[in-house]
Amino acid sequence: MTIYDELVARGLIAQVTDEDEIKKLINEGKATFYIGFDCTADSLTAGHFMALTLMKRLQMAGNKPIALIGGGTTMIGDPSGRTDMRKMLTREDINHNAECFKRQMERFIDFSEGKALMVNNADWLLDLNYVDLLREVGACFSVNNMLRAECYKQRMEKGLSFLEFNYMIMQSYDFYYMFQHYDCNLEFGGDDQWSNMLGGTELIRRKLGKDAHAMTITLLTDSQGKKMGKTAGNAVWLDANKTTPYEFYQYWRNVDDADVLKCIRMLTFIPIEEIQKMDSWEGAQLNEAKDILAYELTQMVHGKEEADKAREASKALFSGEGSLENMPKVKLSDDKFNGEEIDILGLLVAAELATSRNEARRAVQQGGVSVNGDRITDEKVTFKKSDFSEDFVLKKGKKKFCKVEL
Repeated sequence: MTIYDELVARGLIAQVTDEDEIKKLINEGKATFYIGFDCTADSLTAGHFMALTLMKRLQMAGNKPIALIGGGTTMIGDPSGRTDMRKMLTREDINHNAECFKRQMERFIDFSEGKALMVNNADWLLDLNYVDLLREVGACFSVNNMLRAECYKQRMEKGLSFLEFNYMIMQSYDFYYMFQHYDCNLEFGGDDQWSNMLGGTELIRRKLGKDAHAMTITLLTDSQGKKMGKTAGNAVWLDANKTTPYEFYQYWRNVDDADVLKCIRMLTFIPIEEIQKMDSWEGAQLNEAKDILAYELTQMVHGKEEADKAREASKALFSGEGSLENMPKVKLSDDKFNGEEIDILGLLVAAELATSRNEARRAVQQGGVSVNGDRITDEKVTFKKSDFSEDFVLKKGKKKFCKVEL
């Protein structure tokens, strides 16, 4: 199976400009391709997985990836998939975020001599003269076509700022610049980036009279069509300080039955032949598949040791096997106690399993709180300091829990 055939089998390819040419380039290891990452936060998220694993797959097949850090485009903000304008960041924030991205990307991509590049579009976009840019590339873009682009549709309903309207031109210029300076002949991106990517291929064709190509990656969505990579409204981060390895593991361990095999196919490096054997799995076997998915991805992001710890902690909580030692821990300080006692509501807040006593009260009333497996139904129940001398596992709902210590 060729690398292109594998991408198809894994369901990763959405749209291509010229399938035969792209297939030839990547199968022969002749693609120098780029994917852009705007620096809107100080960590990559689970939503970036598709791009990172694609870069790794293609590099393993002999192609050369370019990780484009969007130090310049982040100054504008991508309107794709947005109903409101992105928060304006300072240059200092953007530079800090870019450095964080670099460290995380190195876990996936081999940046040793000649194997990959990491570049920052601030190096060429921030020095552009506006009038020169208009004269050089402005005539290559049709406003009518831009307004029909999918990436602008949602923003048009509430009002698209002129700042955001320039984003397509900036992304297109990136491809144009890298085609000339880095021999970059292919751009990859999420399926919501298709219009921006076509803008780049068209700019290259009109300005240089040469062909460049684009391919979009299938967006990772759940069975309800929602983007995956968020939990309780928050992103699932690749930074262990923002999403712990255990929380990261549990996110993937808790995906819906309908999504687990798709995630294994699209995100892991398990051979496609092995995954095809899982297609008939159901019931308890799907739980095994979820464990495989969670372990593989946690190992990829945080290393084998952290993946082992997360798996052990999960077994300890849900099956009585494994060790509680690796479960997320919360240490209670003396000021959390009222004398020698703390009530269940205060404990839930102190353990950060609830944001307020009202939220904690609702959880108790709904029967969603337990201590060491015993359900708590009385919101006035209290615990003494001596209760925490042995294992004390506090749980709220199906997914939030921790070991409480003094």
